[in-house]
Amino acid sequence: MEFKADIGLEVHVQLKTRSKMFTRAPYYYGAEPNTLTDPVVLALPGVLPVMNKEAVRKTVQLGLLCKCEIAERCKWDRKNYFYPDSPKNYQLSQFDQPICNGGEVEIEMLGASRNVMGEHRMVQLTRIHLEEDVGKLTHFANDSLVDYNRAGAPLCEIVTEPDMHNADEVFAFLTALRNNIVAAGLSDCDMEKGQMRCDANISVRPVGQEQLGTKVELKNMNTISGVRNAVAYEIKRQIHAVMSKEPITQQTRRWDPVTQVTSKMRDKEESHDYRYFPDPDLMPVAISAELKEELGKDLPELPFDRQRRYMAELDLPYTITSVLCPDRALAEFFEEALAATKGKGEPKAVANLIVNELLRELSSGEQEGSLPLAESKVTPAHIAELVVLTEEGVITKQIGKEVFIEMYQSGKMPSAIVEEKGLQAEQGDDGELEAIIREVAADPKHEKAIAQFKEGNKKAINSLIGPIMKATQGKADPRKIMELLAKVLG
Repeated sequence: MEFKADIGLEVHVQLKTRSKMFTRAPYYYGAEPNTLTDPVVLALPGVLPVMNKEAVRKTVQLGLLCKCEIAERCKWDRKNYFYPDSPKNYQLSQFDQPICNGGEVEIEMLGASRNVMGEHRMVQLTRIHLEEDVGKLTHFANDSLVDYNRAGAPLCEIVTEPDMHNADEVFAFLTALRNNIVAAGLSDCDMEKGQMRCDANISVRPVGQEQLGTKVELKNMNTISGVRNAVAYEIKRQIHAVMSKEPITQQTRRWDPVTQVTSKMRDKEESHDYRYFPDPDLMPVAISAELKEELGKDLPELPFDRQRRYMAELDLPYTITSVLCPDRALAEFFEEALAATKGKGEPKAVANLIVNELLRELSSGEQEGSLPLAESKVTPAHIAELVVLTEEGVITKQIGKEVFIEMYQSGKMPSAIVEEKGLQAEQGDDGELEAIIREVAADPKHEKAIAQFKEGNKKAINSLIGPIMKATQGKADPRKIMELLAKVLG
């Protein structure tokens, strides 16, 4: 019997704002425990919430980014439950009137070859609503500690339809969603810092059955790859249970990243268990068409749209665009470098230098992890100048690699390095270069390549380029070498 899995996600994203959702208390990661609190966060008697306008604006932008229908009016509700990380014993959220309805996120399913663009499709959303975050619990052997620094932070919950059917689609969705949100500057989506968290609802059913199976919710997943592993395990567990005639009940399960298995936490609550009712201290929010238009103008080009443009207009290969485009800062660095060449540099040459040389150096330093692009001594102007020097034949590509290393380490401009070290390609009499070429061509070990060249295989003489460049200390112009080689061997 074949089975089909149906997977929906609830993704929580902390918005990048200076203060919390319903108070002026600041919020940032890394502060000493319980130092970012105030009477509102701690739910002291007599306090009243005041809405964070910037969080609402960013949620509208997220909705526009995901092609949601933005509500003209939304309200705040109290979601009642008892947890030690929620001082009020309720959460301010949105129930029946969320700020964003519907929507979709484009994903890419990678094929067997990572060098070719994979299949793209849309994953449908149910809603996006705005709420406040809870605190953080740290558990020990005999007790637990609570930190309320995170409590009250503005939190968007992005709810999908059960529109994914395997773990790889879940991975693709979370990756695309994070790339879009980071590109728009709405959140850093750092899962290690709790800025992006995900719960997965999974059910299985026999292929051909229309009715969805009983869903199980998964929690405690703190990386995108962890979500993929947990979903893959749970699908197999549920299929095995169905095949073994074991009942599947609606429940919440935790994922253990060490043992790579899920285990039951509790029976799943229904919405009526939370006893939602409108918050009496907060007015509904009206969102005008003018505000939506204003916020829409600030949205960036989405990564997949940018990638398609690079491939169509700049003729960049998929392997390059798939590195540049998911990172907005890197893509903007590339565009600035390309513009700085003033039409004298090929887009492929600029992109290759950034993706192959710059990123390699950024990731291979002595520091822990990769050096951020913003901290690199290499600027777009450096890249542009080095590309133009190479394209115009002032230096060879081989010398260009040496110049890049010096440029990366010192921050000097390429032209200054070339001038200081006398690295310009030889531009003198062709006679000396031709003599070197004749000497290399006379070496018996090149007889076979030369014979193949004369038989019509033009690429056969490429094996002579290395020895010739070595004899000229890498300063000869490769184009001049090919020209004189054809003359000598012709």
